[in-house]
Amino acid sequence: MATTYKAFNTATDVISTRTLLHEAIPLTGALLSGTYTVSPNTEENIKNYSHGMFQSVFDYPYLSSSANHVLDLTVGYAPDSALSGATNVQNAKKINIYNQMAQVLMGHSVSGTILRFSRDGKVIGGSTNMKECIFMNFSRLLAKDEIKKGSFTLKLGVNPHYDKPFRNSIIKVQDTNAENDYRVNSPAGEYGILYMTNDVGTAGYGTTDTVDDRRQAGLLFYQAGIAVLTSSLFQAADTDPGSTLGMLSASVYMSNKSSSAFIDTAKNNTLNTDINGILTGSAISGACSEIRHRIFDVSFNNTTELNSSIYFCRVNHNDFNYSSNPTYLSGSKIRVKNTSTDAPVAYITGVGLYSPDNELMAVAKLSEPLKKDPTNELTLRVRLDY
Repeated sequence: MATTYKAFNTATDVISTRTLLHEAIPLTGALLSGTYTVSPNTEENIKNYSHGMFQSVFDYPYLSSSANHVLDLTVGYAPDSALSGATNVQNAKKINIYNQMAQVLMGHSVSGTILRFSRDGKVIGGSTNMKECIFMNFSRLLAKDEIKKGSFTLKLGVNPHYDKPFRNSIIKVQDTNAENDYRVNSPAGEYGILYMTNDVGTAGYGTTDTVDDRRQAGLLFYQAGIAVLTSSLFQAADTDPGSTLGMLSASVYMSNKSSSAFIDTAKNNTLNTDINGILTGSAISGACSEIRHRIFDVSFNNTTELNSSIYFCRVNHNDFNYSSNPTYLSGSKIRVKNTSTDAPVAYITGVGLYSPDNELMAVAKLSEPLKKDPTNELTLRVRLDY
């Protein structure tokens, strides 16, 4: 009698596996700075919104159906930041951005207050809270299930002159040794500390341009795909509130606009704006545009978690030697038998996986038919990925 169904022995015929796949993601500064620029103030792959809360970067003009979302960029500061002031442009929105990000990524204290971002990763009692932050939220298309620990590199141009952001002055921000040193006390998952270092090999840019060679510069949340950077990356140590948080020997001029508090004499006394001026005097979209102007490139490896169930379909010598196909018989005789004494034979072309209620759940097709008769046994390996 032909066998139609055969039950699996779940102890020996079914196993589950987990595989991590990684893909390198390089993002050039040209893309982030506006690859498709049709005029100085029109970047077709950069999208601003009427709500003014963040700015989106695409790899193609965002109105095109071929455009892919790359990342969202925004800025914010804590309510108790030294920069917070009622007269600031979009002051309430910048505070809301900071609180929203901190609430999602850092959580609340036992008293219900929103925890601050801390450079050293200490949720409670952190010694260096980041109260003025830049947020880079990478799209799920790029980050996948998570960013691979230890693979993140962000290069920033910190030349003081606005029109020469990368000239002999590039710093790296990396999650150094994160695969061995990461935190798990965030409601958003695992995160690592970002460190700033000099870009090795950059001519004319040595350790004299930083307070030291390796400083905490932010946090990277791997599953959320969000990088949180301190605004001190663009400040001199002696001009940053608190004196010790700035990371450069000279503050960076972030804009040519005239809302600045200081003058660059090297540029014919043209007024320029530092990062604090950008955060207080510019709209969020304007601040994001100036920050993008300083991004040389971003690279990381994403991670895709591939869960698999492997089924070993074992066909014994006395299994599936007949077919239920109506064309298998002709006049009650098996078509593939030359004489009545020949052994029954069938050709396996596919495997169906069924539920306990005999409901077809999945079908696997073979590249070519496999001959099956009582003289041979087969084991077909079927893998389901999800």
